[in-house]
Amino acid sequence: MPERSRVTMADVARASGVSRATVSFVLNDTANQSIPETTRERVRRAAADLGYVPHSIARALREGVSRLVVLEAGGLPPGHSLESFVEGLEEELSTTGHGLLVSYGGRSRAMLDAVAPRAVVDLPALYADGGRAAAMTQVAYLHDLGHRAVAVAEPARSDPVTALLADHVRAAARELRMPEPRSLPVDDAGTTGVRLRALAHDRQVTAVAAVTDDLALCVLAAMADLGLRAPDDLAVIGFDETRHGALWRPALTTVHIDARAYGRRVARATLGLPAGDAQPAPARVVRRATA
Repeated sequence: MPERSRVTMADVARASGVSRATVSFVLNDTANQSIPETTRERVRRAAADLGYVPHSIARALREGVSRLVVLEAGGLPPGHSLESFVEGLEEELSTTGHGLLVSYGGRSRAMLDAVAPRAVVDLPALYADGGRAAAMTQVAYLHDLGHRAVAVAEPARSDPVTALLADHVRAAARELRMPEPRSLPVDDAGTTGVRLRALAHDRQVTAVAAVTDDLALCVLAAMADLGLRAPDDLAVIGFDETRHGALWRPALTTVHIDARAYGRRVARATLGLPAGDAQPAPARVVRRATA
C-alpha cells in the first residue's frame, strides 16, 4: 500500500478557498492579522478534516527526535534580562522549527521524561559562568566615580542565584583592590532602614551596589524614609534595567545586559550552530540620577 503523502498548507488553502498565507496566519495564530472569525473557522475545519500536521511536528515524527528545548530558569530573579533572554532564545529556536518550554520551578524528572526535549538549558549555571563581567561593570563604575568602599544589597533570605550575584560583586571589588563590600540585607523597609542608618553613620561606605533593580529601589525607599538622598548621602546602582527603575525619583542608575543576544547565542550553541551575528554587546551602565 503506497505511503500517504503529507497534507500541506497548500492543500488546506485549496480546501478552504483562501490563500496559503491566510492558512499560515490562522494556523500559527499570527498576531495583528484582521482575518474574520468565519474564515478562521473554515481554515481550522479544513485542516482538521484533511488531517493536517504542522511541519515541525511532522519532521519530529519522521526523525524520531524532539524539537523542544527546555529552559530551566528556576531561582533567577524576574526582570528585564530574564524576559529578554527568553525572547531571544525563543526567537532563534523558532527559525529552525524548534519550540521552547520554560520551567520557573525546580526541574522535574517526570516532566523531562514526558516531553523528551532535544536539550535542557540551565540558565542559573550560565549566570554562574558569565555574570562576573557584568558585576565588574557595575563596581568599576562606582570605583571610577571615586567610591572606594561599597555595600552590596542582597535579599535578607538569600538563595543560591542571588548569593552568586553578590559574590560576583565582591569578586569585582577585590579585583579593583577595594575593601570587601559590606553586606546590606534587604527585606522590609523598616529593617533595611536600620541597617542603612548604621551604614550612613559609618561614613566609610559611600555607595550601594544592588544585585537587582528591585533591591536597589527598596534601598532608595528606605533612604527616603530616613531623609537620606542619593547620590549625595549614598550612591545607589541597580542591576538589570527594569522598566520601573526609570520611573523612580531620583531615577535609578543601573546596568544593562544584552540578554536577547545572549538568548540567541545560547539557542545556536544548543543546536550546534555557529554563533554568527548573535554576539552580545558588553554590559553597560545606564547612568541616571542615583549614582
